[in-house]
Amino acid sequence: MTIDLPYRQIHLDFHTSIGIDDVGHEFDADVFGDTMAQANVNNVTLFGKCHHGLLYYGTDHEARHPGLRKGHDLLGEQIEALHKRGIRAPIYMSAQCDEYVAQHYPQWLTVHKEESQHPLEARWHLVDMASPYQDYFADQIVDMIKRFKPVDGLFIDMCWDQVSYSPYAIDKMRTWNLDPSDEKDASKFARRLVHEYMSRYIKLARDLHGGQRVPIWFNSRPAVRQLEEKRFLTHIEIEALPTGGWGYAYFPMHVRLLRPVGVPYLGMTSRFHKSWGDFGGLKPKAALRYECCQALAHGARCSIGDQLHPRGTLSTTAYQTIGEIFRYVEACEPFCHGAKQDTEIAVIRANADGYHCTSGAEAGALRALQQLRHQFDFRLAGVNVDLRGYKAAIVLSDVTVDDKMVKQFKAFVRGGGSLLICGDAAVDADGKPVMSELGVRVDGLSPYETTYIRFDRALARDMAGEDHVMYERGWRMYPGKGAAPLARVVEPYFDRSWEHFCSHSQTPPAKLSPYSAAIEHQHTRGGAVITVAMPIFRAYAKHGNLPYRRLIGACLDRLLPDPVLRLDGPSHVETTVTRKGGKTIVHVLSYVAARRCDNLDIVEEATPVIGATLSLRTDRAPKRITLQPHDNTVDFDYDGERANVTFDLLDGHGMIVFE
Repeated sequence: MTIDLPYRQIHLDFHTSIGIDDVGHEFDADVFGDTMAQANVNNVTLFGKCHHGLLYYGTDHEARHPGLRKGHDLLGEQIEALHKRGIRAPIYMSAQCDEYVAQHYPQWLTVHKEESQHPLEARWHLVDMASPYQDYFADQIVDMIKRFKPVDGLFIDMCWDQVSYSPYAIDKMRTWNLDPSDEKDASKFARRLVHEYMSRYIKLARDLHGGQRVPIWFNSRPAVRQLEEKRFLTHIEIEALPTGGWGYAYFPMHVRLLRPVGVPYLGMTSRFHKSWGDFGGLKPKAALRYECCQALAHGARCSIGDQLHPRGTLSTTAYQTIGEIFRYVEACEPFCHGAKQDTEIAVIRANADGYHCTSGAEAGALRALQQLRHQFDFRLAGVNVDLRGYKAAIVLSDVTVDDKMVKQFKAFVRGGGSLLICGDAAVDADGKPVMSELGVRVDGLSPYETTYIRFDRALARDMAGEDHVMYERGWRMYPGKGAAPLARVVEPYFDRSWEHFCSHSQTPPAKLSPYSAAIEHQHTRGGAVITVAMPIFRAYAKHGNLPYRRLIGACLDRLLPDPVLRLDGPSHVETTVTRKGGKTIVHVLSYVAARRCDNLDIVEEATPVIGATLSLRTDRAPKRITLQPHDNTVDFDYDGERANVTFDLLDGHGMIVFE
């Protein structure tokens, strides 16, 4: 089952301490409903149960918030007010965080191998889903659904793989023939336990709706897990608050990984200056607009996080801003709904767990390829390496290329696809090339931590005349038969150490070595392969050295000489290409996140783009080109292969529509 997700959503937090005694006392259903309607909202996720473990509706359950007036069904009144105005109202429930249970049933808490947090620290306590709490939570789901069915959906939060060593977890591990003393078995158990309760709660909700599948999102699963857990998905919600710990790279990195899954998805940001629960924090309007427009550009719906005041009131200022942005989103929807991403490059990244991870080779790939304006997806090694429909593939240096991938890459190159492979990914466990199609010979790891790259004439452009430092260790490689070097390695006099060093940093270059930094192997029957001896994408993520991006760009110019999109403009400008019917829609975003304090990147305004030129590959001359959603006609020329336009973009986002 999939659902048609609304585009303009609010995720309305309501984690409210048991110590607050006036919960919902100023709630007015009409004011609440009108505020949402006037802000152009068409979906609000409402709180049935919060991290404090408290319930917010007319229930006899012991965990009903004591600060609610007797008989006050806050959740019920919210749902009724929204439904009256045609607004969906799925229900939020917190799973593994439950402070009420922590106080009243401490025997159900997770037992960590090593308790590292102070018992008096203000923090959430985690419950063990192997304990009777799993039944307790199921009873809460049943109670809530029976009162409000048919529900518009459930958002079940805090569903990561939680390792626990409670007596309940140990007993269940043994029942499943797993060894609690083995960390791998404990992790395997944690994942299997999540799958158990997700399956249980999906079936429970479906049974209570007469066999109809209910839209449910289990939040806090790492993105790499979601690829393997499609059977549990009706849709995907990518929680990504750029100023709340996720950063501005998180959403574009993960949406490019998850959109090939094939279910509807949304991007969730917030109106807060920082993160969840930031009362009184309101981010700049430009930042919120950027984050919503970035979601649209990647085919996602928009969700903005907020938190209702304990007394049940909304921020007038926040919803004025949200309303303005959602009116713009609504104007963009006709060009977004049903549009499909047009991508040419598959970037194969390593399969690694982690939630807020935005570093490493994949971060370098994201930044470099966005700045080069290539259209690409991430694919996960060992999970969804499907290269059909792509013109080129990039294999990042932290990928271990197994036999199955070797077969896929060989077939891809034979079929005319081009391959760029980097660093360790190009070399097997024996120090040999992973496949003959690379056209390289390997002479072991470089003994030097720092070397230098000298561009050959074919790639030099404005990089000539300088030996460019490479801060990361690579492999010593030569071109094999039929292959040619594109860049050479200049080695230093020696590595810097306590025994010998030169000046403040790395040792200067000594002389040109016989080794190559980049090697091209053009196959007469098939595509081309370029091998870069260094972890070039990881190096770009870590050091941001411009010659690294120039090397990547020059290699891709050879592998993909006629990309679907070219843009001559500032490097910060982001682009995506989508197709809908006979139209091609190019989203252009121009915002710069600046480091304005110790640990936050802030967007205060859009950055105008004046006189940028854009070129789209198309096999026919467009009938017309417009800049949407304002429907401004754009002049263009067509050279038989590409449509070329020059445009100005003043307000940060626009869609150039080719008809």
